[in-house]
Amino acid sequence: MRRPHALAAVIALASGAATAAAFEPVVVDTAQAKIRVSAVLDGLQIPWGLDFLPDGRALVTERAGGVRLADFATGDSVPLGGAPAVAAKNQGGMLDVLVHPRYGENGWIYLCHSVENEDGDNTTRVARYRLRDAALVDAQVLFTAEPWLDTVHHFGCRLRIDGDGYLFLSVGDRQQRQRAQELDSHAGKIMRLHDDGRVPADNPFVAREGAKPEIWSYGHRNVQGMAFDAQGRLWAHEHGPRGGDEVNLVRPGRNYGWPVITFGREYWGPRIGEGTAKDGMQQPALQWTPSIAPSGMLFYSGDALPAWRGQLFSGALVLTHLNRATVDGEKVAEAERILAGRGLRIRDVEQDAQGLLYLLTDNGFVLRIEPAG
Repeated sequence: MRRPHALAAVIALASGAATAAAFEPVVVDTAQAKIRVSAVLDGLQIPWGLDFLPDGRALVTERAGGVRLADFATGDSVPLGGAPAVAAKNQGGMLDVLVHPRYGENGWIYLCHSVENEDGDNTTRVARYRLRDAALVDAQVLFTAEPWLDTVHHFGCRLRIDGDGYLFLSVGDRQQRQRAQELDSHAGKIMRLHDDGRVPADNPFVAREGAKPEIWSYGHRNVQGMAFDAQGRLWAHEHGPRGGDEVNLVRPGRNYGWPVITFGREYWGPRIGEGTAKDGMQQPALQWTPSIAPSGMLFYSGDALPAWRGQLFSGALVLTHLNRATVDGEKVAEAERILAGRGLRIRDVEQDAQGLLYLLTDNGFVLRIEPAG
């Protein structure tokens, strides 16, 4: 495994990155399954996104910059050449990674990250690459969020491709909350593109003058998890302020309310906006108050843990657990908090071809969940 030596550990402590030297395997009795949790990689610098290549190797991003190619069977990983420069400031940096579902045909790998211009302003960018000889090549920039802003928060930056080949991506409100309601801005939105970056002709705001044609839905605060269920429906969760984290069933053209309606409050106490409901704005399928700070999202579809099939999993950063929820039609109910009390800020949750779950933690681990015994 990649482990920091003593000097690196001191540097990591100062930067808030990984400092733990080991994660001892643990067996956990959950409500529906007995699982074994073990580390397959460690020493990472705030790993943010994870996806699998068809051969079983994984791509892992580190927020400070760069992408690693990892073999979880051996615990080895190598940094890839050709990764783009990123603006690794506060919540920005190298964020999500996505392997195209038809990778065997086209070889595309997608990266979402923050960038800075010559004026010191920042934004969210998506580009695609191919992998050749441990390097990212054939770079194509597909999307750059507008406007560029001087804030270093709420970049969003989750990526998903649906069964029809459309690319969905999230951009946070960039801590300028009113922009989530403004259709001439990408901030606080989920976007839908063709997988080569073109705007689909049937996007909901293509014909509206002044609106960004990439927009699929709006009124989001900071979406850090998206997933498709077995029916192909897009779900997303987003961070509230003090309370009011949400899970939403995302539909085209809909307004999800931020910051006009929210179950959250300002961090210093007062209410935000006009209340918790308003005509023309969507209600969340689930809201968390207090906040769990959800990140990463997955509908489990594997065979290794059949009791979990069809259920919704999310990491939790503030309340440090793996969140399991059940979905019945359009209703979502939290069912269980797994690995709670262990101090693990879970950044992402993904599934491999065998149906094993993998978690990224801010203290530098990739953890694997498999059946115990």
